[in-house]
Amino acid sequence: MRFPKVRMSVNERREAEGFAFLAAYIACIPVANWMIGNVGTVCAPHGPCLVPVAPGLMAPSGVLLVGLALVLRDPVQRRLGIVYGLGAIVAGAAISGLLAPFSLVVASTMAFLLSELADFAVYTPLQKRGLVLAVLASSVVGLVADSIVFLWLAFGSFDFLLGQIVGKAWMVLLTLPAIEWLRRRDRRLGLA
Repeated sequence: MRFPKVRMSVNERREAEGFAFLAAYIACIPVANWMIGNVGTVCAPHGPCLVPVAPGLMAPSGVLLVGLALVLRDPVQRRLGIVYGLGAIVAGAAISGLLAPFSLVVASTMAFLLSELADFAVYTPLQKRGLVLAVLASSVVGLVADSIVFLWLAFGSFDFLLGQIVGKAWMVLLTLPAIEWLRRRDRRLGLA
C-alpha cells in the first residue's frame, strides 16, 4: 500500500519543523536530569554520574544533553519566532526546576534561565549574519553561563567547571554539521 505524498506550504513546513525542534528541546531537560543519576562510567553514591569528556577530564553526564538543548532552542526561534523562543526558555526553566532534586532547584532553574537568555541575546542579532556562526557563538556563551551559574549556586565551587564546559562544547560542535545542512536546505526550500 502506498501512502500519498503530503505537500506542505513553506509556512506549514516551517511551523511543523519548529514544533519538532521545540519537542526535542523540551525532551532534553528530563533526559539530562535522568542521566545525571543513571548514566556514567562512574556514579558516586548520592552524587552525579560522570562521563569522560576529554582525557583525564570528567563531567556530570547531563551536560551532554544541556549542550544539545542550547543548540535546539535556536532553530525553535528560527522556525517559530522570538515569542516561541522566549516561551521555550520559560518552559524549560520551569521543567528544570520541577525535575531537579530539591537541593538543586534554585541552581538548576537559575542556570537554565540565565544561560538560555544569554544564548538568546547572542543568537538573535547574529542569526542575520550567519546561522552556523550564530549557533556556535550563542551556544558557547550559554554553556559557559550555565556552567558558572549552576556550579556556583549549587556547590559554591567551580571544581567541575572545565569538564562541564568541554562536555557541552562537544555536543555543540557535533551539531554544527547538521546546522550547516539545515541552513543550506532552508535556502533551497525558501525557509530561510
